[in-house]
Amino acid sequence: MDFTFSEDQLLFHDSVRSFLVNEITPERLRAGWDTDSGRDPALWQQLAELGLTGMTVPEAHDGLGMTALDFVLLAQECGYVALPEPLVNHALVGVPWLQDIGGDLAARWLPRAAAGEARIVVALEQNLLVEDAHVADLLLLEQGGRWYALEQGQFSCEYNPSIDPGRRLFTVSMNAGVAPVVSGEPAAALRSASLNRGALGCAAQALGLAQRMVDLSVAYTTERKQFGKPIGSFQAVKHHLANVAVKLEYAKAPVYRAAHAVAEDAVSAARHVAHAKLAACEAASLAAKNSIQVHGAMGYTWEVDLHIFMKKAWALANTWGDAGFHKQQVAQAIFAEGAVLGAGATFQ
Repeated sequence: MDFTFSEDQLLFHDSVRSFLVNEITPERLRAGWDTDSGRDPALWQQLAELGLTGMTVPEAHDGLGMTALDFVLLAQECGYVALPEPLVNHALVGVPWLQDIGGDLAARWLPRAAAGEARIVVALEQNLLVEDAHVADLLLLEQGGRWYALEQGQFSCEYNPSIDPGRRLFTVSMNAGVAPVVSGEPAAALRSASLNRGALGCAAQALGLAQRMVDLSVAYTTERKQFGKPIGSFQAVKHHLANVAVKLEYAKAPVYRAAHAVAEDAVSAARHVAHAKLAACEAASLAAKNSIQVHGAMGYTWEVDLHIFMKKAWALANTWGDAGFHKQQVAQAIFAEGAVLGAGATFQ
């Protein structure tokens, strides 16, 4: 069996990576922290022009009709540049949510989502705070076991600072009289699917963040000299970065496997997503720790761009299910009665 990405997927990934790296610089990110919204409508429009906002929208609603497996590489690149815009939530969680529910709500919003005319944001009750609620044209909010489809004007937001200055977190209060659009068993199914998709998005971004921290550290250790030599030539420094590289490489396969499971709506999706998020966030955490070490005292200051990516990695590790939650998911699968384990069950 061939598990590699297709040539088309890789070409699209390369073109998007080139755009993101050139357009979303650390200087642009820092400038965004000082604005009221922390978001750039011009950047969102650029993403729409590239077709990214409509990647997962069905062709019947003017989208590209792609899946989580097609989008996972792009989510990884969103992490590499610490993209502040809610593209991953929009494309990987919000659009599939609307597809799942269908009906008039989907028919109204999916074409707008594809065109980039509307940002779709999904908020689980489990996450407590809602990211990007202030710019969401449609906020799909879970509360009390029910789902609400809220437009601006139907809710109010109270800002809560984050460890990551690029994030905008809010406590959301609905206006009185807003009726739920889904409740009961369908609401629980939507919650489970959204949790899998959101956690997959975090895992993919964590891969990109880890790689960016390694790249920053390699560049720094090449330029920084001690005793007349680049510190990157010292064995201890090499070991720090090599350990991250190994952990990062071993985290990629679980993330891509999880993307396939989510795209196929597999029964085992939750287990694969939990494994992916644990592996990817552990790689990003180690990248942050070791990158600070190789940067020395400078690593603890905001003057180095490392902090942009390190703090986003910390934040993502604790949203859409923290490590404890996902370890429990994996444990339930491993210790379930009749669980089929071992190498022979890898592709079952």
